[in-house]
Amino acid sequence: MSESKTSGGGDGTVRVLIADDQPLFRRGLQVVLQTEEGIEVVGEAEDGEAAILRAEELLPDVVLMDVRMPRVNGIEAARAIHDKVPSTKILMLTVSDEDQDLFEAIKAGASGYLLKEVSVEEVADSVRAVVQGQTLISPSMASKLLTEFVALEKRVNEKHQYPSPTLTTRELEVLKLVAKGMSNREIADELYISENTVKNHVRNILEKLHLHSRMEAVIYAVRERLLDINEDNR
Repeated sequence: MSESKTSGGGDGTVRVLIADDQPLFRRGLQVVLQTEEGIEVVGEAEDGEAAILRAEELLPDVVLMDVRMPRVNGIEAARAIHDKVPSTKILMLTVSDEDQDLFEAIKAGASGYLLKEVSVEEVADSVRAVVQGQTLISPSMASKLLTEFVALEKRVNEKHQYPSPTLTTRELEVLKLVAKGMSNREIADELYISENTVKNHVRNILEKLHLHSRMEAVIYAVRERLLDINEDNR
């Protein structure tokens, strides 16, 4: 397969990089997408680390990114590409229907999250859509996202009947870094504490807020104006 370094063809062709650890899936997706008018597959990557390098090299318009890949997973790769090549749109294409993967992918800068149950035609249409600035989520995942927010809204409303829990200064620091999408290890490095200490802080935060996930904690904190997750964004 020939690969081009020319970015964003003037003829409107959408340049796509496929990142997936399954060679047969990459090949099948490449063959079908190449038949689509206005779409060109310019490269492939077998893991997240390769995806980052290829994205920097090829400057694709869209990266079709799997979530579960060796060496560097798709979410970490998406975060890196979003930072290094901000003009590139990232469309997650995965078998993972885990809520947390969806939340983390969105926080990492992905423009869409599709399950591999979609048809190839839908993939092609989705590639075109994200280039035009749309955000796409598979219906089943969108339903989970809506359910999560409705449940959270209910819990937050119920908690207005009681005094707001008090977080320690350190817990607020940890919560702020969680809101920025940092992992426990990254938070530990940032605050010069152990990863186990970070885990304990996160657990205490969730218990104090009577929540069940890191995403819920972040949303609650923003709603309660405990922190502004955009204040440190570049």
